[in-house]
Amino acid sequence: MGLPIEIEIWRGEIAELEVDAIVVPANESLFMTAPVAAAVKRVAGEEVERAAVAQGPIAAGTVVVTAGGRLATPYVVHAVGVGHDLQADAARLRHAIRATLAAVEHLGLARIALAPLGTERGVFPPAEAGELLIDEVIAHAEQGTGSPESVVVAVSRPDELRELLGVLDRAERRFAAARAEDR
Repeated sequence: MGLPIEIEIWRGEIAELEVDAIVVPANESLFMTAPVAAAVKRVAGEEVERAAVAQGPIAAGTVVVTAGGRLATPYVVHAVGVGHDLQADAARLRHAIRATLAAVEHLGLARIALAPLGTERGVFPPAEAGELLIDEVIAHAEQGTGSPESVVVAVSRPDELRELLGVLDRAERRFAAARAEDR
């Protein structure tokens, strides 16, 4: 038996994906300055950043949602997984991921793409951030809300791709082993 949700690790520009929403790492002021967010802003347009900033500042562990601007996706979720203090706080990162999934569920979105949250400015190593992300996505899917139905984790570097593929493989094996024990 597979995971309760489709999870794909993909290498490329998140702004290119045609999904229901993309999730970008944000800072508390919501200016789109981190590399992934800045790349999204270049495609989406300045209005996406202005709409986000108008809703801020927000605390680490929370999110805001804006329209997608010129993106193929209708929504951008701006998730603050790491605060200005640059502390690797797993509880705060988990809270940001949960807030992201709650916003996606509230909007009834089926397919989302996320950049690994928490890796901006090197706060969390990709494998640790990916493990937190994938664990939270699986836990959310097990609640049976049906939203989202699938998740694409978009990475930009080959080393991130390898690490996240390994994280996903381990998560699939843990999930299968837990289900086998339940039988």
